[in-house]
Amino acid sequence: MSASDTHRTIETVWRMESPKLIAGLARLTRDVGRAEELAQDALVAALKQWPEEGVPRNPAAWLMQVAKHRALDAVRHEAMARRKQEEFGRDLDNDPAAMPDVDAALDDEVGDDLLRLIFTACHPVLPQEARLALTLRLLGGLTTEEIARAFLVPEPTMAQRLVRAKKTLSDAKVPYEVPEGPELDARLASVLEVVYLIFNEGYAATAGEDWIRPALCDEALRLGRILAARAPQEPEVHGLAALMELQASRLRARTGADGEPILLLDQNRARWDRLLIGRGLAALERAQQLAGSSPGPFLLQAALAACHARARTADETDWQRIVALYGILARVTPSPIVELNRAVAVSMAEGPAAGLVLVEALAAEPALRRYHLLPSVRGDLLSKLGRHAEAAVAFEQAVALTRNAKEQALMRRRAEAARAAAG
Repeated sequence: MSASDTHRTIETVWRMESPKLIAGLARLTRDVGRAEELAQDALVAALKQWPEEGVPRNPAAWLMQVAKHRALDAVRHEAMARRKQEEFGRDLDNDPAAMPDVDAALDDEVGDDLLRLIFTACHPVLPQEARLALTLRLLGGLTTEEIARAFLVPEPTMAQRLVRAKKTLSDAKVPYEVPEGPELDARLASVLEVVYLIFNEGYAATAGEDWIRPALCDEALRLGRILAARAPQEPEVHGLAALMELQASRLRARTGADGEPILLLDQNRARWDRLLIGRGLAALERAQQLAGSSPGPFLLQAALAACHARARTADETDWQRIVALYGILARVTPSPIVELNRAVAVSMAEGPAAGLVLVEALAAEPALRRYHLLPSVRGDLLSKLGRHAEAAVAFEQAVALTRNAKEQALMRRRAEAARAAAG
């Protein structure tokens, strides 16, 4: 295996395994920031050794073993209390059941380590945006740059936010646990947002060579189902489960043979997973029963996804209902991204000219200046209106703003097509 192939393998392993690695280390160290540092140390060791020695048969277990020894070394060299050293040392070295392998120790039957990590990072001691950003870093495996783009803020701002968040958790000695009762309820909204952000990173990757990362979607779905079982009377828990099931049903149809993106209206709906659609619609019905006349944001987004799931063809989509649902969602959770999505729905219901008026009004929104889908949507509407030269410029702007290779290629193709149409 060449050095470049080895580095790609390391990157893939890290993307897949780092959440479990950090979660397991956080259970041992009771310090989220320290757990991430140890995981990063193991990654650095892999980058040094694997190109020379080859990729181990069980890469995830190798990373955990290295991180465990680094943790024990740190305990010894930092001269921590003898009781803590003995307790930690026994856990790492002398108890074969403590961590026999990554699968047994870090992915137990209810995913407790990952849930503990999410609930710890979503502690009320942190501001809301810091909770979301930190969990994306720890569980989503995103870089600081990718998280900054997801939150539409400069990278240095996000870097400072992440450092402060980890220090705050450490200083406050936040327990590494899944809370119960009222304390669980207080953190649940943040946890749901985090799980959906993880799902979204799998559904449409912020950066990298792949447009979708199904393993992240599967992990988010699993966590969502666990949360639905733990909080069965919470409508938004079922709303999130419904939303993820319905969106995950399209995964097989979202890419072509070479991994190229296939947009929603062009997808082969025969490839949509009817089992997931059935699960999603059932969860949506449960959420609606619990919410009554006060739907939350995840319930509303699930209802939007259901409009697509119920349409046998793209032409049968009920765009008027989608416009109405986006209007309600915009009142419940005002957001320029929601308004951009509503503009797309308006363009489908009333024509591209009506949608373009709304999109042009959003161009002045500071939060959307670095959001690649704004020029992408604008380019699509301009193309439909025959304004191909302008559309090409918009698609080129989208290329410059996205960091996902597959999406860049799609935008370049659309820009080239628009240029050719413009003559």
